[in-house]
Amino acid sequence: MGTAHRLAGAIVAGSAEDHYLVGSTKQPCDFAAHGFEAPVELDAMKRPFVRLARAGEVTLPGLFLELGLEGEDLARLLAARFLIERNGSVSERLWRLVAGGGDPDADLPIEGPVDARWLGAMPPGIWRIVRDTVLRCA
Repeated sequence: MGTAHRLAGAIVAGSAEDHYLVGSTKQPCDFAAHGFEAPVELDAMKRPFVRLARAGEVTLPGLFLELGLEGEDLARLLAARFLIERNGSVSERLWRLVAGGGDPDADLPIEGPVDARWLGAMPPGIWRIVRDTVLRCA
């Protein structure tokens, strides 16, 4: 089972062995404080995810999603589900929709796992409808 944590506005997709940074960071990040080497390339418009090299014990506190995929498959799914194509950043509204149990405006729990295995099972066409609805400017 893989996990997805937020880090500096991006997502860290993790499993037992592999970690990937998905999307562009939105603020400076001390990767070493979280157990990673700083990635060489951080341009999500060129590559929506990059593999993170470990530099110590990985610490990613707070709320996280649990998903049924691992490795590059997990990173690819998270990029497809959460990234805004025009800028490579993670959509806060889509993250809140999944982490908040279906409400993009919900207050999120501070810690703990959120079972999001359904996200990987949802057909891409259905997710596009959800995504377009949530991201539509009112």
